[in-house]
Amino acid sequence: MQVFTEPILAALARQTSVPVASLKLERPRDAKQGDLAFPCFVLAKELKKAPPLLAQELAAALAGALPGITAVASGPYINFRIERGLLAREITGQIARDGQRYGGSSEGAGKTIVIDYSSPNIAKPMHIGHIRSTIIGAALVRIFRALEYRVVGINHIGDWGAQFGGLVVALRRWKGEVDLEADPVLGLLDLYQRSKKAVEEDEAFKAEAIAAYQELESGREGEVRELWRWVTEVSLRGFNATYRRLGIQHELVRGESWYEPFLAPALERVKAAGVTEVSRGALIVALGEVDKGLKETPCLLQQTNGTTLYATRDLAALFSRWEEFQFERCLYVVGGEQKLHFRQLKGVLARMGLAWEARVEHVDFGLLLGRGRVKIASRKRGEVLVLDDLIDEVVDEALGTIEAKNPELASKREVADAVGLGALVFNDLKRERIKDVIFDKAEILSFEGDTGPYVQYTHARLASILRKAEASGDAGLSATPDWSALENAGEVLVALGRLPDVVRSAAARAEPSELSQYLLALARDVSTWVSSPDNRVLGSPAGVAAARLALVRAAKLVLGNGLRLLGITAPEEM
Repeated sequence: MQVFTEPILAALARQTSVPVASLKLERPRDAKQGDLAFPCFVLAKELKKAPPLLAQELAAALAGALPGITAVASGPYINFRIERGLLAREITGQIARDGQRYGGSSEGAGKTIVIDYSSPNIAKPMHIGHIRSTIIGAALVRIFRALEYRVVGINHIGDWGAQFGGLVVALRRWKGEVDLEADPVLGLLDLYQRSKKAVEEDEAFKAEAIAAYQELESGREGEVRELWRWVTEVSLRGFNATYRRLGIQHELVRGESWYEPFLAPALERVKAAGVTEVSRGALIVALGEVDKGLKETPCLLQQTNGTTLYATRDLAALFSRWEEFQFERCLYVVGGEQKLHFRQLKGVLARMGLAWEARVEHVDFGLLLGRGRVKIASRKRGEVLVLDDLIDEVVDEALGTIEAKNPELASKREVADAVGLGALVFNDLKRERIKDVIFDKAEILSFEGDTGPYVQYTHARLASILRKAEASGDAGLSATPDWSALENAGEVLVALGRLPDVVRSAAARAEPSELSQYLLALARDVSTWVSSPDNRVLGSPAGVAAARLALVRAAKLVLGNGLRLLGITAPEEM
C-alpha cells in the first residue's frame, strides 16, 4: 500500500506542516468506512483543535489533492477510499513485478541480526521441548532476511557443563551395556540418564564426575576430551537429520565449548569493569542497582571450585558476537522459563555500562501442551519425547487424510510431508509466541478453520484455477483487464497490499504470529470472494476474466510468499 500511503502522508504533511515521519495511517475498524484512516487525536492536541473539527478541515483541504483517492471525515478520523480500478491496477501490478520478492524491502541493508535459536543439548535426541525455539527462530531468520538484513542464525549447542563429567564416567563404566552402534544417540541418552541418578546417589561416582569435568575445562588432551568430541559428533549428525526435515540450516553451529578460549578473558573483562565481588567463595555480580527485582538474585559467574557456569559462557558468547558482528539486534529465542537468566545477563551488561545492552533481546515463548493443557502425548524414548516421533505422527496422519480426500493425487507422500510439517509449524506460529501452544492432531490437520492446511489448501485452490485457465485457453489470459470487474474486491486488494507492512511489523516485534494471522484472514477473504457466483473467473467475458485472473495470481503469490517466510511449503495441489 506504500504507493498510496506515501502521497496521502505527504499531503497531510503539507496541510499541517508536521513532518511525514510523525504522521501515521492505520486501518479503519470497519473496512466499509475506507481503506486507510488517519486519527487526528495527537495532531489536534498539538494544534489545540477538537479532533472532529480538525478531521473536517483536513478532509475538505484534501479534496481533489489526491487523484483517485477520496478523503471523508468521520468523527475524529479521516477515512480514505481508493478508487477500485486504481487500487486493483497498482496492487496486482506491484505483486506481479516483485514476484517472490513481494513482501520484502531493503530496510535492513547493511545491518546484521544475530538469532540464537534451537540450541539442543548433546547426548540426547532433539525432543519436543526444542520445537518452539526451532520453529520461531527459523521463521524470524526468514522474515529478517526478506528485509535484506544480514542474518546470522546461531545454533548454540549445549556441549559443555558439569553434566558431561557424569556422562564421561558413565561411558567408562557402562558403555558395554548399551547399543552405541545401531543408535548411538539413544544409547547415550540411556547413559546420560543413568549418570544423573548416579551423581545423586553415589558419592564416588559424583567425585569422579566432578574430576572429569574439571579435566574437560582444563583443556588437557586425553580420554575425557576424546569421549566428549565423539559424543558431540554423534549428536550433531542426529540433529542435522531433523533440521533437514524442517528445511532449516543455521549459519553458525557454535556450542558452548567454542567459547571456551573466551571464558577467562570474559571474566577478566567483567572484573576490570569493577562490578564483581566474592560471596562465599564464588564470583558474583550484584544486580539490584540496575534491576530492583534482582536485588536478591545476583549473577553467579564462577563457583568456589573454579568452574564456570551457563551465565559465564553466555557472557563470553555475547562479547564475542558483538565484536564479530556489531549486531543491530541479538535475539535469543528461548522459552519463558529462562526470563531470570536473561534479566541477569542484561543486568551484567548494564552494570558494565555497555551501550549495546539494549540490542540484546530475549524472545520468549510459552509451552507446548496437549489437549486439556497436559503434557503432549507422543511415543517415549526413555524420558524424552522425541521430536522426530512427533513429526512422523503428524505426517502419517496427514497422509491418511489426503488418501481419504484425494486418493488420485500424485506424490501423496510429498504432499503429506508438506501438509503435516506445515500444520505443525503453523499451529506453533498462529498465536502470540508468549502464549502456550495446544497440540491436537485432529484440529491442526483440519482443512478448515485456523490451520496451516487451510491456508495451504486456499493456495492450491488458486493454483487449480490458474491451471484450468491455461488448459482451456481462457480468453482472459490475453485480454486487457477490465478493472471495474474488481469493484467488490476492495477488501481483498487492500489486504494483498498490506503484506510488506505485516512483514516489517513482525520483524520489529519478533512476532511471527502477525504474519500467520494475516495469512489466515487473507485466505478467508480470498476464499469467500472466489466462491461467490458473482465472481466467476473462468468463462467470463475476456476483460472481466483477465482482471479476476490477475487477482487470483496476486493472491496465490502473496499466500505462497507468506507461507514460505514461515517455513511452510505452498503446494500446487492437495
